[in-house]
Amino acid sequence: MKDIRIKNYLKFIIKLSLTIAALYFVFKKIAVDEFVETIRKGDFFYLFLALLTFNASKLISAFRLNNFFKAIHLNLSTNFNLRLYWVGMFYNLFLPGSIGGDGYKVYLLHQFSGIKLKSIVTATFLDRTSGMVFLLFIAIILILFSSLSVPIPYFNYLLILALLLLIPVYYLAVKILFPAFLGIFLQTGLQAMFVQLGQVLCAFFLLLSLSVNTGFTDYLALFMVASVASVLPITIGGVGLREAVVLLWGTKYLNVDETTSIAFTLSFFMVTACTSLIGLFFLLGIDKKAEESFSV
Repeated sequence: MKDIRIKNYLKFIIKLSLTIAALYFVFKKIAVDEFVETIRKGDFFYLFLALLTFNASKLISAFRLNNFFKAIHLNLSTNFNLRLYWVGMFYNLFLPGSIGGDGYKVYLLHQFSGIKLKSIVTATFLDRTSGMVFLLFIAIILILFSSLSVPIPYFNYLLILALLLLIPVYYLAVKILFPAFLGIFLQTGLQAMFVQLGQVLCAFFLLLSLSVNTGFTDYLALFMVASVASVLPITIGGVGLREAVVLLWGTKYLNVDETTSIAFTLSFFMVTACTSLIGLFFLLGIDKKAEESFSV
């Protein structure tokens, strides 16, 4: 147990080091004074709307995950499901460890529910997969309508092909590999779509808070691409990595302002962090709540 704990803390230190290194790289490349001024002049009304919209998208995401659980006869009350979802967000962002929020939820539910571990892992995996599919779907649409210009032959045609194939391929994969979840494909797919649209609306409000009034499609396309990159669990909450993608890719191929883009993505991280902190209030006693939820 001690060795596992040491290993977890080492992984956290590595992630923290990479986060700091990425942020150092970013702030060496931009005018820090301009960045601070951009943040300072932010409109807190739109920032508040962004926070509300982000939390609304997370509510939908929690209900989507619960639908995947119901498909394996893991019946969680709405109250406990929401508590556990926010605890998972807090665990994923703030607590050192190697399993993350999803791993914590899988462990807790397997411990108290009696449902097979493989079934819970599969449900959680498909929940994440559905989110990624529709994240890519919306990202491709935004890229197609953006000013993106890359030196790749037939790039837009490849994007259109990917757009047309993405959801059908996902459907076939579920049908062949996970037929038990086929009955909720439409419901969870629509929920995944609304989750990602909520994220886009949150990003839109953040742009308004930073006084951006042109080039929304470019900024939103950049945001979605950076969100895909930030899924890689190599920094804390994707911070640093998301900003590095903005600098190395976004400002090179899109008509966006460098400083505003960094302020934009870091503002999104702050919204994520504030939302994840809600999980702290549910963390204590979550084991007891889990036990009560599955007691006869």
